[in-house]
Amino acid sequence: MTVQDPATGVDRFVVVPASYVFFLRERPGSTGGTEVLLQLRRGTGYMDEHWAAAAAGHVERGETAEVAARREALEEVDVTDVGLEFLTAMQRTAHDLPIDERIDFFFAARSWSGEPRIVEQTKCAAMEWFPLDALPDPVVPHERLVLDALRSGEVPPLTHFGF
Repeated sequence: MTVQDPATGVDRFVVVPASYVFFLRERPGSTGGTEVLLQLRRGTGYMDEHWAAAAAGHVERGETAEVAARREALEEVDVTDVGLEFLTAMQRTAHDLPIDERIDFFFAARSWSGEPRIVEQTKCAAMEWFPLDALPDPVVPHERLVLDALRSGEVPPLTHFGF
């Protein structure tokens, strides 16, 4: 997306920022392993019927990526005191509309207060825990890239999608 710089009149390239929270827990029982909480998107107009991070959304004007992640966690799954661990920043494009130029901030959360639940029932059809090594299909593709890296134990600080 471009906006005109009021000082120079020159069009400047702008990206849309978003924050994502992957809630993680150790799998109950003796099998071990890590599970991630995912939501099934429905009624959003974007990647409906795909599994996605339980909490994610745009960074609002004046917010940091961390503040946005905590706000989204409260708004979408009703949890507070989210302990965020930065995973990666992702630059991505869909090569279509200017709005498709994005910068995404991905966080893991292993601690929080409250029991995650579906808050936005018109946008979320289900919410479930899945082992990182047995994710459902389909997962939003750019989120799947980060989940696969998380499963491997090697998440680079900067990732790209769509280039």
